[in-house]
Amino acid sequence: MNLTGVNGTDECPSYSCPERSVSTAVYVLLYVCAAAVVLLTVCGNLLIIISVCHFKQLHTPTNMLILSLAVSDFLVGLLVMPTALIWMIESCWIFSLVYCLCYISISLFLTTTSIYNVALIAVDRYFALSNPFLYTDIVSVNIMCFIVLSVWFVLLFYNLALQYFNGFYASQVTCLGQTFLVLDEAWSLVDLLFTFALPCAVIIILYVLVFVIARKHATAIRDLNIHTKASKSTADSMKSERKAAKVLGILVSVFLSCLFPYFVCSILVNVIEFEVGSFQKVLMLVYINSTINPVIYALFYPWFRRCVRITLTFQIFDPDSALMSVL
Repeated sequence: MNLTGVNGTDECPSYSCPERSVSTAVYVLLYVCAAAVVLLTVCGNLLIIISVCHFKQLHTPTNMLILSLAVSDFLVGLLVMPTALIWMIESCWIFSLVYCLCYISISLFLTTTSIYNVALIAVDRYFALSNPFLYTDIVSVNIMCFIVLSVWFVLLFYNLALQYFNGFYASQVTCLGQTFLVLDEAWSLVDLLFTFALPCAVIIILYVLVFVIARKHATAIRDLNIHTKASKSTADSMKSERKAAKVLGILVSVFLSCLFPYFVCSILVNVIEFEVGSFQKVLMLVYINSTINPVIYALFYPWFRRCVRITLTFQIFDPDSALMSVL
């Protein structure tokens, strides 16, 4: 993810944070709202992590991808959003240079990981709908876990290489009040293609194909409804897959809506001079997606609502609660 500098320079001028232009009451309210957003993000994604890990019935290949996305969203809420919200409220960077380096590194890694998790979900849904029998034979929970871990390691290596070859650790100058990683033109293009163009192209193309297949399945379901019980069972399975694809399509659409403004700014930042506040807002929109995802699960996944109810009523501590039916 190209966290490009706005008004970045090679020399660090003297800088002091501007005086607050809001009243103390508004200032406190902003921090209360920020804490609420962070709490919702962390707790919402933690509930998804607990649900998928605890209940045996949810140990499916697709849910391993949902788990991976929830882990990255949880870490965004825990490690990235608090700093980003404080940065916005204070209107300047108030932390140390070392903390700045850590913040940029973690932010780059986790946001890139979220993008690729969504891309993997698109690949998974397309494969499951287009070749259901082959998918069942080939894709297991263990294989999906291996794929997820491999992607995490590859993206970690990529982000470390991105920062290293841009002289991030050796020569990056960060001024109090503004903290950015500035990429050269070649790396900026590579980063744009690798972290945005490639995964987004995969997401968009595969979900167009998924909805084409879903429409065919809808027609097939109507035809199968008049046949035998066995055929009805097949129809129910197809209907379930189609519903899952639709819900994940909503998740992907929201994700792309949150992502596009940031990458438009990333492309134009070398041409147009942006205010730091404007850049912070589009960057925060990327992070807010981590808050929205659990809300989507709660609205459209009955199993998630059942898992939350079981967890919050402490039934999760009952013997054999992992074997409870939540689907």
